[in-house]
Amino acid sequence: MKSCSSGLFIFATVIFLRCLRSTGAASCHPDDEAGLLAFNSGITRDPSGLLSSWKKGSDCCSWKGVTCISDRVALLELDGRSDAGETFLSGTISPSLAKLQHLSEIYLNNLRKIKGSFPQFLFQLPKLKYVSIQNNRLSGPLPTNIGLLSQLVHFDLQENQFTGPIPITISNLTRLTRLNLGSNRFSGTIPNIFKSVNKLQYLDLSGNGFSGKLPLSIASLARTLWGLNVGQNNLSGMIPDYLSRFEGLSLLDLSKNRYSGVVPKSFANLTPQSFSQSSNWSIPYLGPKCGIKMSLDDWKPTALNFYDVIDLSENEISGSPAWFLNQTMFLLEFRASGNKLLFDMGKLTFAKRMTTLDLSRNLIFGTVPATVAGLEKLNLSHNHLCGKLPATKFPASAYAGNDCLCGSPLSPCKA
Repeated sequence: MKSCSSGLFIFATVIFLRCLRSTGAASCHPDDEAGLLAFNSGITRDPSGLLSSWKKGSDCCSWKGVTCISDRVALLELDGRSDAGETFLSGTISPSLAKLQHLSEIYLNNLRKIKGSFPQFLFQLPKLKYVSIQNNRLSGPLPTNIGLLSQLVHFDLQENQFTGPIPITISNLTRLTRLNLGSNRFSGTIPNIFKSVNKLQYLDLSGNGFSGKLPLSIASLARTLWGLNVGQNNLSGMIPDYLSRFEGLSLLDLSKNRYSGVVPKSFANLTPQSFSQSSNWSIPYLGPKCGIKMSLDDWKPTALNFYDVIDLSENEISGSPAWFLNQTMFLLEFRASGNKLLFDMGKLTFAKRMTTLDLSRNLIFGTVPATVAGLEKLNLSHNHLCGKLPATKFPASAYAGNDCLCGSPLSPCKA
């Protein structure tokens, strides 16, 4: 999840730079032109013509993706999603971009087929503050001297193939407000660096191979962090109670790890701080497959009506969800398959907006209420339900493995 405010800030920065660029006649510096042309030479395929305007002898400040201030390149922004058709670049990132000595922002996102190791030329750019190189094929470890990029405010390497641990020297990036290393192949433990990197507003380490526990120093981000995503790793231990003290958290994803124990009851106190700016705030995403042990009878959230999606699948959760499913007005999806839920299905009602309900493989009894007919997706298989089914559009697989259900699409009820 990306911050709307961060996105608006970046957009505003680009507009500001372009306004400065347009205030006078310009002809880009020869060093900048040479560096950009060398980058172009390293591109072996450009099927959509993303770099077609990059011609030697023309003003490089007018090239697509290039923004200048006072005739020096200050921003380089190439995004494969910005054009229709088969947009990608194949090749490598030329180290000659080090010639762009006034570069403060570089965005090489969604180019998909850019290969190579971590770009070492970044260390030679003294004004660099924003680095985003998402959805490419960069690989190898992060350099141990990563901390030399101490001016960085925004560092995003999501969806590449980087490996190895996060160097402890990343603690020198004390100005960072956004760190996104998600969807790579990093491993080892998450370094305990957050007392130093304490201005972070968004932290994404999801989709890697991190193990061990969440470091205690993450607690020092309680007043600044709005988004924390560490899902899809191999993290273990208890879910830290300190996460419930985060004041402005609107995204929390701990899913698909190896946590044990119970969910802290204090998590029920997590609420969005500004619904006007975070209208899609949803339950802290703990499941599925988190090893969670808890009873829904003990879970008393304080902002019930603002949940859109709840997914608690494949855990060890007991009790009944009926009390909050019967109260919430805005819930769209509820998934809790593979748990130990025990309640009377016949007493269940839910919001008219709900589209998806998956309660398969639990201990649910009773009859199937007629209100399920308004859903788009339903799975009640492998429970202890009985009685005649209401008229619905769902296949037999939605009801399979129950004690004594009958009626279409199952076998007819006996007279």
